[in-house]
Amino acid sequence: MEHMECDVLVAGSGAGGLSAAIVMAKAGLDVLVVEKADLFGGTTALSGGVLWIPGNRWDPQKGEEARVMARRYLNAEAGETLDSESVEQFLKNAPHMVEWFERETCVRFVPTQYPDYHPDQPGGAVVGRSILAQPFDIRALGDDMARLRPPLKTITFMGMMFNSSNADLKHFFNATRSLRSFTYVVRRLVAHLWDLLRYRRAVQSTSGNALAARLARAALDAGVPIWTSAPIKHLRVQAGSVGGAGIEREGTVVRVNARRGVVLACGGFPHDPARMKQAYPHMRRGAQHMSPTPEENTGDGIRLAEQVGGACQTGLPHAAAWMPVSRVPFSNGSYGLFPHLLDRYKPGVIGVNRAGRRFCNESDSYHDVGAAMIRDGSSSPDTSIWLLCDRRALRKYGLGVVKPAPVPIGTYLRNGYLIEGSTLVQLAQKTGIDPDALQRTVAEFNADAAQGQDSRFGRGHSAFNRYLADPENRPNPCVAPILQAPFYAVQLHVGDLGTFEGLETTPWGAVRTDDGAVIPGLYAVGNDRVSVMGGHYPAAGITLGPAMTFGWMTGQHIAQVARAQTRSESLASASTMYRGAVPAHE
Repeated sequence: MEHMECDVLVAGSGAGGLSAAIVMAKAGLDVLVVEKADLFGGTTALSGGVLWIPGNRWDPQKGEEARVMARRYLNAEAGETLDSESVEQFLKNAPHMVEWFERETCVRFVPTQYPDYHPDQPGGAVVGRSILAQPFDIRALGDDMARLRPPLKTITFMGMMFNSSNADLKHFFNATRSLRSFTYVVRRLVAHLWDLLRYRRAVQSTSGNALAARLARAALDAGVPIWTSAPIKHLRVQAGSVGGAGIEREGTVVRVNARRGVVLACGGFPHDPARMKQAYPHMRRGAQHMSPTPEENTGDGIRLAEQVGGACQTGLPHAAAWMPVSRVPFSNGSYGLFPHLLDRYKPGVIGVNRAGRRFCNESDSYHDVGAAMIRDGSSSPDTSIWLLCDRRALRKYGLGVVKPAPVPIGTYLRNGYLIEGSTLVQLAQKTGIDPDALQRTVAEFNADAAQGQDSRFGRGHSAFNRYLADPENRPNPCVAPILQAPFYAVQLHVGDLGTFEGLETTPWGAVRTDDGAVIPGLYAVGNDRVSVMGGHYPAAGITLGPAMTFGWMTGQHIAQVARAQTRSESLASASTMYRGAVPAHE
């Protein structure tokens, strides 16, 4: 068995784990990051890269005002399920975290125009709290570029990444109607094709991929090694304190002695079937669940902590961040998952269940729509729905993985991803939707849409609904009639973008036992730690914002404890030397 010494071992290479590692390395600690997958970046690399940071330097609200209003909003959203102490620490430290990373590392952020998901709630904001990782040229990673987890194949165009701020994609939607947008698109495509010829992958990373790349670069700059294909197998406990772990690497187990402790950042449990079935109500009913998160996120961190007495908090209002996804067939017989982040907001697109009825505001957040799918399917093992539109909406906005004109749609019709009907009745017959109910639903929706309204669910009423819609569609950017045959549909299933339930910790990340005691030397960050939002999803970036903030806080805490211990050890050593010294006159 090989042996290795370090100060701190970090298990996981997403935003939470890398943030903690960078802080500790900058403080002079010897840090090792180990990653189970053969690629680093975790769920962060697949995400939108948005962080919710009230009081950031672009936020119109600053300081105490920002904290008061954000606190009011979170109380309105989550109420009694919030961990008030951790919320206070998050609101206090989040802006300082952003400032620290921009000052000390290559991590950079830009503002977004994202409103809170429910901006009409008390304390809600229409702009300012959500920020985004600045795009990054991953060639700066050097040889490590090959180890960066790429974005989801389904959300790229020939591997080209798009900025989740929505500004980037607007040009692609308008490419056939605006010379400015056409020019922008041509330049992007030419640059991307040139990168593919030279590097066989996209090098201009955006969104979460850019954040993961920037954090990895910062970690490597700070001297932190990142081992990939190195799963943590067990924790080492000595005298009641966690002091290292066994790591499987290149066919052998490396015994890592971590003098200052272990930080768990393994990505939660979105691919742990047993824990998912316990936590997800639709899976208990036998419904399908499809997560586009890394398949390596199998709850390792939570399980390891439980084995040494750690407590996992369950029973939250929502166990995960729900996400409607569609199953995309690939030519090699495999399939990918497409997260429906944008199409649901567009005018002329609606969602219906198998009974042919609308059941929610399609332009609400993906978590709200996913939760509505679970509720709507509560009496059935099937929670899937159909997202449908007419020819005009399809060619203007696309639907799921199907791109807008002029990109052809034939491949998706042939592989069954996209269903086409010359009439609504034919579309219903092909999808298994009740045809009479579907015709009634579309007729009712069209009557409202002609007036620019949605009397059933209020679509387009909030700033968030309108943000991802089409501002040129008036009077309501979210609503337009479904009239022009043929008609199209894509089947959606409930998925997630990460789990909310997780290990109970102190605000600085120390893992607690069932009786509230702290396990010495064991910490958790990211999705291994229970969500500070109490099982709710109030805004864009409520996963990554807390992940980096608490990662930063955990790193600061461990570094402070290490400095204090070093001073104490130095004083003890000096005292021993003094007591043992023989006076010269003797």
